[in-house]
Order: sequence, then C-alpha cells, then structure tokens
Amino acid sequence: MTDMPETAPGTAPAPAPAPVPAHVLAEAGLPGVDLAPVIAAERDPLLFATVSGAHLYGFPSRDSDVDLRGVHLLPVAQLIGLHEPEETRTRMWERDGVEMDLVTHDLRKFVTLMLRRNGYVLEQLLSPLVVHSTGAHRELAALAPGVLTRHHAHHYRGFATTQWRLFEKCGELKPLLYTFRVLLTGIHLMRSGELQAHLPTLAGHLREAPAYLPELVAAKAETEHGPAELGAERVRRDVEALHAALDEAQAASPLPEAAAGREALHDFVVRVRLRGTGT
Repeated sequence: MTDMPETAPGTAPAPAPAPVPAHVLAEAGLPGVDLAPVIAAERDPLLFATVSGAHLYGFPSRDSDVDLRGVHLLPVAQLIGLHEPEETRTRMWERDGVEMDLVTHDLRKFVTLMLRRNGYVLEQLLSPLVVHSTGAHRELAALAPGVLTRHHAHHYRGFATTQWRLFEKCGELKPLLYTFRVLLTGIHLMRSGELQAHLPTLAGHLREAPAYLPELVAAKAETEHGPAELGAERVRRDVEALHAALDEAQAASPLPEAAAGREALHDFVVRVRLRGTGT
C-alpha cells in the first residue's frame, strides 16, 4: 500500500481532491466494488462521500468492511416544518460480497460536530480516499484549519483510552492499532497543525512510534480480529509513553486555544443551504 499524501509540517490541510481513480482506491486495500451507484441512490444531494475506517488508517484486513462517510443536504422544508429532520442517516448492507457501511450527517450537524473539537469528522472531510466530491466539499475542506485547536488533543486522548480498554478485554490487534493510530495522530496534529490519519505514514515520521507497528499492520491484513501477540507490559509502556508525548505536544502546540472559523462556517452553511446544492 502506498502512503497517503501529506502536506509539509506546519502547513494547513490541502483542499480535498476530486474523486480518486479506482486504482488509487485499490492501492488503499479497497475491494473492487463500484461505489457510484451507492452515491446515486441517496435521496438528497451529497456534498461529499469519502472512505474512512481501516482503509483510511492504513491497516485494512482482507475481510474489512467499507466505511463510507459524508454529508447530505436536507431541503429547507424539512428543517423549518413540523417533521423531525433526518440529520443523521445510517445504512449497512452487502454489495458484491462486501459489507458496506454508509453514515452521513446533514450539513449543519456536520459543521456543528467540526466545531466541537471532533477529529473524527475532520478526518472524514479531509480523507484522500474521495468517492464523491463537490465544490462545497472543497470549500468546506479549505475552512477546516479554522476549527483546529490544541484541545483536539482531548478527542484523541479519549479515543485512545476507549480503544485501550477494549484491547485489554479482548486482546485483539484491531483496538491496539486504533490506540496507536489515534495517539500518533494527536501528537502529529499538536506539533504540526496537520491532520494525518494514516498509521504507516505516522510510524515513518514520528520518533515515538514503536518499531513493531509495521509487523502489527501486516498481521492485521490477514484477519480483522486476530490476536496481538506482544508482551502486555511492553505494549503498556509504549502506550503510556505516547500519552505522555501527547501531553507534552499539547502543552507546546502552536495551535490556538479557540476556533477562529465559526463565522466563516456559519456563512458557508447558510449559503449552501439557500443554494440547495453542493455544486
């Protein structure tokens, strides 16, 4: 698998690209499934749809499902009338023998999550594995740096704690890799201001990354729920060291205390809503 593209340290995330060719998705480990009909079947316009999950993070298994994430645009009537707006839509199904998982939020809800220091939605927005894109997608991606703060470290710290507890219960590779991935993403973000979710790329750039991470990634490629065959104390020490590194990176981070892009995002949501399309 090739590494995900990344910007130079200290620069803002680049605007999201147009939909990537099928061979690029295949290089990320995605199965050969035509995703265009999935997008076309949505009843409201999608501003974007990207691939998230293990394929984005760089450690998919042969039996990993395809996690699609995006933003839909509800018509104004559904927001101002008496019916409860469908702000979040979730659909799981099987296509050509591959498990698919599609989750989309209405634009306003997605932007609200962005302003809540939610690194997860930012990773979806800035994912280089783009299945569907619009002008509004690229504009929203360009606004993403305005919401980044040093407090995004809390998101990655909390996510890592949850995944570590899961690993302690089941001993599987998947939650352990998630633990390492989110801690390294948080450290890199605090230092550089860049959101990088691809574990092999992070492992190659951060001195704190344990040397055995490529072996864990290779092992998970064989099965989604395989065991982590590592000494528990060794792993615990490494995870604790990464937590300490994240704390230090947050304390020294050049990122601001508060988001500066709220008004620009407000104007964007109003403009796109009134236009009624993401083009």
